Amino acid sequence: MSVPLREALKFWAKLGFISFGGPAGQIAVLHQELVEKRRWISERRFLHALNYCMLLPGPEAQQLVTYIGWLMHRTWGGVIAGILFILPSLFILIGLSWVYLTFGQVPWIAAIFFGIKPAITAIILHAAVRIGKRTIHNQVLRWIALGSFLAIFVLNLAFPLIIICAALIGVWGGRRYPEYFQQITTHDKSIGVHAPAVIDDHTPTPDHAKFSKKKLALHSSAVLVLWLIPFIALVLIFGWKTLYPQIAWFFTKAAFLTFGGAYAVLPYVYQGAVDQFQWLSAGQMMDGLALGETTPGPLIMVVAFVGYLAGHIQHLIGNSNPFWFGVLGACVATWFTFLPSFFLVLVGGPLIESTHGKLSFTAPLTAISAAVVGVIANLGLFFAYHVFFPHGLGGSISWISMVIALLAAVALFQFQKGVISVLTGSALAGLLSYLLATLLI
Repeated sequence: MSVPLREALKFWAKLGFISFGGPAGQIAVLHQELVEKRRWISERRFLHALNYCMLLPGPEAQQLVTYIGWLMHRTWGGVIAGILFILPSLFILIGLSWVYLTFGQVPWIAAIFFGIKPAITAIILHAAVRIGKRTIHNQVLRWIALGSFLAIFVLNLAFPLIIICAALIGVWGGRRYPEYFQQITTHDKSIGVHAPAVIDDHTPTPDHAKFSKKKLALHSSAVLVLWLIPFIALVLIFGWKTLYPQIAWFFTKAAFLTFGGAYAVLPYVYQGAVDQFQWLSAGQMMDGLALGETTPGPLIMVVAFVGYLAGHIQHLIGNSNPFWFGVLGACVATWFTFLPSFFLVLVGGPLIESTHGKLSFTAPLTAISAAVVGVIANLGLFFAYHVFFPHGLGGSISWISMVIALLAAVALFQFQKGVISVLTGSALAGLLSYLLATLLI
């Protein structure tokens, strides 16, 4: 039993348009679609791949899509799956970036964003609960999740440090207390998934997913060429110290140096784009983050917004149409941010598949899964604070945002509505609140 490539490509194309909610929301959508509904991959294999992607620098949701696409349909299956996950958000963000710079703050668009932000908070907390139900099945893992939550919430420890600590606990615990670190598949009773998956717990690793020195050399060479050719072309056309080679080099470093997924990349990008290079202002960066949160695709696609604004603004004077300079900036930022992700998955995937079912490797990943639940829960509370108290604790409370978040949570937890339905309803609620406020003035 296998999934036809055409059917898989149709789904990956659809996924690029429905993957809202940042990494946590996207992982929840992937689990719901691939594990619960379509049964393309079992929960244990899904979590095994997810845990590896959590360890990598870069966007974990996009890497997970690439990994599963590669596992199902070889190298090109992974490459196409990863590209289709990115493309819709790239086109959407280019369009929104142009609108943002050309027309400024449009009230009704701001109202839609106002309604969507509380829904994102509910989606992230919902994802934390769902992932927790699947991965935390004993008291030791609960303590790890709580510890990671307190480490980031109280001590403000960096995400990579928390992951390293969790992995070390898993290494030690897997040897000393292996019964607490076994990977156990648990299901929400409301889901009732029992049918065998296409890639099940005991499905043998396909030949193309086995480690090969020849494939390692081939993939590494291909990625190096795909990095060198556009980079050298940018240097030859524009010059080494100009904007576009700077964008390429900066986002290449960001892709390799920022562990912990999109939320770990954002502070690094903010520091470089705003403080170091001054490609855009702090306020514009925050607006870009809002656009990234409320459009489909990886949250780190905010790099497309940064690249567009850098190119558009720098060429605003003396050019009748700076749009295409902005498009080039967005494409350069996206290419050099995501190319390393494909490299890490295609090169590391065969090694990870060879560890499937080995406690010495899965015990640290089990501990990491528990720690990630605590980190996601903290992220949800972080968003809730900024959405419910937009002016800080001393300012006014946004009661409308609280009501929208509560209704979104009820829709997700009680009625098990999909992410698209919740976001659409929340956007309409935000627009309705703006129209009512306009009528009452």
